[in-house]
Amino acid sequence: IRNNDSTTLLQLMMMMMKLAAVALLLASSATAFVVQQNPTATTKNTALMSQQQQQQQHNDVTTRQAFLSQLLVTSTTAVSTTTLLTTTSPQPVFATGRATLDVTWRRYAPRVRAGGEFYATDLKRLVAKNDWQGIQTALQQVPDRSRKDLSKADAGVAERARQAGGFSDARVLVAADLLASAFSSQNSLSDKTRKMKTAVDKVRETTQAMELVTKQALGQDSGGFFGLGKKKVSEAELAKQMRQLYAQGGTAWNEYVYAANENLALQFDRFEYIQ
Repeated sequence: IRNNDSTTLLQLMMMMMKLAAVALLLASSATAFVVQQNPTATTKNTALMSQQQQQQQHNDVTTRQAFLSQLLVTSTTAVSTTTLLTTTSPQPVFATGRATLDVTWRRYAPRVRAGGEFYATDLKRLVAKNDWQGIQTALQQVPDRSRKDLSKADAGVAERARQAGGFSDARVLVAADLLASAFSSQNSLSDKTRKMKTAVDKVRETTQAMELVTKQALGQDSGGFFGLGKKKVSEAELAKQMRQLYAQGGTAWNEYVYAANENLALQFDRFEYIQ
């Protein structure tokens, strides 16, 4: 119920009051006309009719006053009820983080989109070919800062960033986390942010498992004490594990995409699902 509904109701009530007043006026006029059309009536009848007319006028006034009072009470009650419903109806709540959503979206959405495309194309081909070195490079994190980087103007930040893999945590998942946070306020975590961050955690766990499988396939993680006490896993088994992890990561990524696209404003481009 909105404020214009209460205005329409009041207008209807005022119209009803006017119609009632007109009806009462017509009734009084009709009574006067009947009296004027009988001039031969006796004085007794004339006095009786005059008394009846006065009583009728008194009753009309009383009835009209009661009607107007009841109409006023009804109108007041209707307006009060409308106001109450209007003020107590739930209003949409917008997180304060959305004030900076435009800026955050322009900064991190391209990295998230590029990461999804890389996962669906380049990484998929590497997994299909069992290209262990290529997979390791694709998931490679930003290298630690070296002493040589200290002599550079930006402390080597740009160069080290370029060495991050196409689906590394620093390049893609950190951006996905930061984008998710933009849908919440500083004091509360929205359901949308919670769903997006949960999906990012699933993808991160999957890529970490993929890195371990890659290290095993390249002989970089033999396990045990000095490489002893752990049975070597065949390449076929490692390839099977990698394909399972890739599918698992794709499912988690699509959960992120679904949460991000849900109720997203029209000015933002939706993310694509991994097929």
